[in-house]
Amino acid sequence: MSRSLAVTAILALVALVLASSSLFIVNQAEQALVLRFGAHRATIREPGLHVKLPFIEDVVRYDIRLLALDPPDEQIILGDQKRIVVDTFTRYRIADPLKFYQAVRTESQARAQLAQIVSSAMRRVMGQVMLPSILSEERAKIMEAIQQDVAERAGREMGIQVVDVRLRRADLPEETSQSIYDRMKSERERQAKEARAQGYEWGQQIRARADRERTVILAEAQRQAQIERGQGDADAARILAEAYGKDPQFFAFFRSLQAYRHTMGDSGTTMVLSPDNEFLRTFNAGPGRNR
Repeated sequence: MSRSLAVTAILALVALVLASSSLFIVNQAEQALVLRFGAHRATIREPGLHVKLPFIEDVVRYDIRLLALDPPDEQIILGDQKRIVVDTFTRYRIADPLKFYQAVRTESQARAQLAQIVSSAMRRVMGQVMLPSILSEERAKIMEAIQQDVAERAGREMGIQVVDVRLRRADLPEETSQSIYDRMKSERERQAKEARAQGYEWGQQIRARADRERTVILAEAQRQAQIERGQGDADAARILAEAYGKDPQFFAFFRSLQAYRHTMGDSGTTMVLSPDNEFLRTFNAGPGRNR
């Protein structure tokens, strides 16, 4: 009885080992290759429980999802011999697992080889374009050409479907950027000096023209003022002469009073005159007698 139980236990254990070696599960994010002594027997893309021959068949699993490749920055020489540092990223998936297995075996090896393909395509395509094209709307066409090149080579050589290749950033090298900055700075300083010198020259010309116009305006104003003043003096003399001619005695008396006002007003002047002095003739006579 004990011997029968032992045999049953051994058979159950053997059956369990055979079952665990024969059955395997492929989940939704995987695809698998079944290899018999290293040779391809089947490609499994459907998720679920599958069967293989124990001990003589192996299962190699690959991711069926979209994968990312972010290689390090690298310098590229453009068609105009300008150097730029580019940062790219690539999105791809394993489309043919058998070709992928035969070409690179592992995903790490595939990433290394794909990075070389992307770098080669970048150098080939961008080596024929100028720097302004990278910074313009032509950039999309350039990246499309690079993606087509990478997709063709990766599909042919590794069974990889390249979905997208993008240029994340394109900068000048640090030493080149500093050189360009220094050159731009010196050029702006030169332009500033020229602008200041030209502005000083224009300022001198404007000030000289303003001084000249000021002199002309003042001279013209003085000339006109003298003319007006002379005309006014002439009009005053004429009016005075006309008025004097109408009543000479009154205006003689009026002028004498003006002389008295200026002489004996608030000036504080002391005068010593005799009563019969000619200057006091009108003062002594009065307007009635003066007539």
